[in-house]
Amino acid sequence: MTETTPSRVRRLAGATRRGLGGARTWFRAWRRTRPFWGGLLAIAGGAWILRMMTFKLVFLVASGWGNASGYVLGGGMVLFGLVSWFAPLYRALSGLAVVGIALYAFVAANLGGYLVGTLLGIIGGSMIWAWGEKKPSRRERRMLAGGGDSAVEE
Repeated sequence: MTETTPSRVRRLAGATRRGLGGARTWFRAWRRTRPFWGGLLAIAGGAWILRMMTFKLVFLVASGWGNASGYVLGGGMVLFGLVSWFAPLYRALSGLAVVGIALYAFVAANLGGYLVGTLLGIIGGSMIWAWGEKKPSRRERRMLAGGGDSAVEE
């Protein structure tokens, strides 16, 4: 059994810090190349609408297809929020779809999760649609490419 010496503890702490710093740099580069915050708001709005469908309050404003509308519309908002993250090429389509679903959820799914889900969906969908890609910095591009030390051209 080996004893922990202060120098070994310092080396392990430094290695952990470098590993976490690399993960943070990778996540920042990933986030900058897609509509992250708009997708997050769309997912939160869809999850809120899904949650309000299981709410035990008797006040139900939906008519027609009843409770299924909340699950379909809330799930659609979550799905299009994830599409904006993992396929940013389709950001315009997914942004408009989130706004349309959020507006329809206001009518069909308990006032869109009592207005919170609809507002989150409209804001998130607008942010997805209006997003413009930022180029990652040279260091972030190197991290996305696999951490090579070769020079990356601008």
